[in-house]
Amino acid sequence: MGVVIPEHKIQEVLERVDLVGLISRHVDLKKAGREWKACCPFHQEKTPSFYVVPEKRFYFCHGCRASGDAVSFVQRYLGKTFLDAVRDLARELGVDLEAEQDPSMRERQQIKEATDQAAEHFRAMLWQQDEGRSARAYIASRGVSDETAMAFGLGWAPLEWASLTERFQKLGMLEWAAKAGLVLKRNSGDGYYDFFRSRVMVPIRAPEGRPIAFGGRLIGADEGPKYLNSRESRLYNKSETLFGMDQSRDEIRKRKAAVLVEGYFDALGLHQVGVRHAVALCSTNLTAGHMQVLKRAEARELILLLDGDSAGLAAVERLSGPLLAAGATARVALLPQGDDPDTFARREGQEGVERLLEGAHPLTSHLFASLLPEGKAASFEEKMAALERLKPVVGQVPVGLVRATLFSAVAEHFGWRPADVEAALRSKVPLPKPAGGDAPPSSPNRPAPPLEKPPPALECFYVGAVLKEPRLMARDTFRVCDELSHMGLRMALAHATSGHGANDALFESSEAVKRGIESALRQLPSEPVPLEAAFLSICREIMVRRIDERLVYIKRATEQTPGAFDLTEETRQLLVERVELLALKKRVLEELKPASSGTKAPMQPV
Repeated sequence: MGVVIPEHKIQEVLERVDLVGLISRHVDLKKAGREWKACCPFHQEKTPSFYVVPEKRFYFCHGCRASGDAVSFVQRYLGKTFLDAVRDLARELGVDLEAEQDPSMRERQQIKEATDQAAEHFRAMLWQQDEGRSARAYIASRGVSDETAMAFGLGWAPLEWASLTERFQKLGMLEWAAKAGLVLKRNSGDGYYDFFRSRVMVPIRAPEGRPIAFGGRLIGADEGPKYLNSRESRLYNKSETLFGMDQSRDEIRKRKAAVLVEGYFDALGLHQVGVRHAVALCSTNLTAGHMQVLKRAEARELILLLDGDSAGLAAVERLSGPLLAAGATARVALLPQGDDPDTFARREGQEGVERLLEGAHPLTSHLFASLLPEGKAASFEEKMAALERLKPVVGQVPVGLVRATLFSAVAEHFGWRPADVEAALRSKVPLPKPAGGDAPPSSPNRPAPPLEKPPPALECFYVGAVLKEPRLMARDTFRVCDELSHMGLRMALAHATSGHGANDALFESSEAVKRGIESALRQLPSEPVPLEAAFLSICREIMVRRIDERLVYIKRATEQTPGAFDLTEETRQLLVERVELLALKKRVLEELKPASSGTKAPMQPV
């Protein structure tokens, strides 16, 4: 099982390791002032150009450009992976990475692996010629093509009690599957049985594309609810998850808008006809967590696409509170009576859906018109009834400008004074629930991990470029990967280059690292030639910055030197190093010159 090592524990390893002691086991180091010098272990040379700087915990060679910290030395010299190098050093130093890891993180990893296995099992069942025939027929009847079904990873859970259970039993992962809610313990006797049976399976994915839960639509059986969803877990929180976000993210960023529907197949139907910025709720409520997901995807507007019946009108009331509380720009598009989004999309196509979306009304206008159609002309009793229905909406809006403006808008529609409306609607604002659902509170005895420092923008561009095109690592002739200062980025790079892929690397990253890399990915070129040119520019910039930092240090250390004939040995070494650094800088600028001189790396802040 892969384990994500906390960034602060890697930092602890680097702070505790004796870099001089570590390197001197393999290299004959000689003291040179405050530093140590030797012939480089990574290339043949007669004149020493390999330096170890214990004060700054790094080494570098002016000859072959090798540089880095203790972890990168173990990687390079002993041929270890990043994670293995960290583990070896931690073991030697007595830093217990496993004991320090939050048990909830281990459980999350187990659930993640069980969910991956289940997604593959369901997918395979769907495309088996005989076993998945009825499920494929149902999917086709909903207007979903094979291509769309494959893109969204649809699957089939057979009408069997232990189809998935047997797979987990063979893998020795039954307990993990139970934690994920995929199998349940039998009420009598030993053993487990499948939670999902006789259902078309819809994987619910994180924005990075990894399956984290499932929704199952019952077909061909009479027992059980029509829709059955995974329970919440360490991996899945329905109040922070929107179905289809993995497929919609790029289109949402492009349009700066998202379309919200209430059903998985509604979202699938819209994607089927080309409305690819549609997402669906995984619960009946819209939460602040959902709004954060949309904000990270750069959605500036949310369009509610709902049924035109009473259920759709009730949904508008239910969703209005969170939207107004978030200060979101929202509009409402109602379907014709008897239609739902996927049937409308199949009949009218993309053009019809787009016309409907263009005609959507502002949320408050729609809300007021549906609650009190006659406005000021309505009777007193009708106005009071409408106010009662507004109370739950207003109760979710915190005190402040939005709430005051809402009172004014209601007063204008009702023909009352704002103060009278406020008095009639006055109610306590409910306290926001903590995110995380059923996650247990952290132990008061366990100190919270240090806050993660934001990753440097330039390093995010380096990692983003490699995630876009892993083969670019071969163009990193100066081993800039060893120069990355942010441990979260080094972890993401190690994860991506060890065969897990870019999406998995993002899934495992912290929010700060994820935001930094995603921002870089959006700004980097997509075509291979411009991307390589940008990558070389990034490598050159990182190396030049590192060299310049060292040159500044040397300048400060030598500028107080009295005269050329009174130089100390340490000062002589620093001046020699300065000449070598300037030569190295020249080589970097020459060798990392992109083929297209007009292409520059996107250096916008992350």
